[in-house]
Amino acid sequence: MKALPPISVAGRLDSLRTGFDGIDALVVTTLANVRYLTGFTGSAGVLVVTTAGALLTTDGRYRTQSAEQVEAAGAVSDVDIAIGGMADQRKKAQDFLSSTRSVGLEADNVTWSGQRTWSDLLDGNELVPVTNAVEALREIKDHAEIARMERAAAIADGALREVLPMLRDKVSEELFALELDTAMRRGGAEGVAFETIVASGPNSAKPHHRPGTRVIEKGDPVVVDFGAMYEGYRSDMTRTFCIDAEPKGDMAKVFEVVGKSQKAGAAAVRPGITAKEIDDVCREIIADAGWADRFEHGTGHGVGLDIHEAPTVSQLGTAILAPGFVVTVEPGVYLPGQGGVRVEDTLVVTEDGARALTNFTKDIHGSLN
Repeated sequence: MKALPPISVAGRLDSLRTGFDGIDALVVTTLANVRYLTGFTGSAGVLVVTTAGALLTTDGRYRTQSAEQVEAAGAVSDVDIAIGGMADQRKKAQDFLSSTRSVGLEADNVTWSGQRTWSDLLDGNELVPVTNAVEALREIKDHAEIARMERAAAIADGALREVLPMLRDKVSEELFALELDTAMRRGGAEGVAFETIVASGPNSAKPHHRPGTRVIEKGDPVVVDFGAMYEGYRSDMTRTFCIDAEPKGDMAKVFEVVGKSQKAGAAAVRPGITAKEIDDVCREIIADAGWADRFEHGTGHGVGLDIHEAPTVSQLGTAILAPGFVVTVEPGVYLPGQGGVRVEDTLVVTEDGARALTNFTKDIHGSLN
């Protein structure tokens, strides 16, 4: 397996500080953001960033790991590490923030009780709710991040190719999902990107159906929405199949319209376009076919360390895409009692357009015929 370029976080803390608006420091409690800024992947940790420095606090389980990962990510000269129990960690953070006046908290992650804890700890400091400070930086992926997402997508592609013939064997949704997840792990994934969706027959009309005991029958629409995780970065892909039969009635038209919508939306992804415009492209095609009210979710979302991250590709999407953005395009139509179709690719925005990271066939028969 080809070696990937190392992840480097150098410069990310300075970029974060450049965006400080009305604050002297930021307390980062979202673990994906801690990882993005320091390279630390532990399950417990808080990063305190001031205009002059940064302090990572965690417990003794991660004494060695935190030091190794911060150094490997190129942040050893930028991040101090404090190890101890919760009381010790809070005291270190308090001391580190003693010369600041206004401290930002991640408003989308800090609970009410958490806010009260920081308020008591930093008595005398002004606490400021901050949103999207680190997430905005994460929207543009660098070469090393994209390489990991491409590896995750290739693992997922290979896994689906391996297990797809099982759909001919009257397997249950849950068994097919299990085999797909296992194949991804066998292919090198450290885990699944999210809970795999396998939805067949009338269940395919439920966008987030959880695989159950229903046996997949010949001619069923089968929605498979899944992804792999590789070194923290995720892939996301959906295909809808109709194995060993042609879709009938309304479902035949649904397959055609969704395929057309997804192709047009993916072709629209490029620098300078707004996220909403991509949603408009997909939505117009489905609306023209008479199913505007059956496309009941956004067209897509960003992907990276989280499976859903900025930007949102929907009617509420305000982001202007630029090279390095990674987004999904996943229109769908769902007819209750009959079935549904969703097709999704993950694309990275390039200098002159976009490139798909997910490359499995969109042939509705899975190229098995």
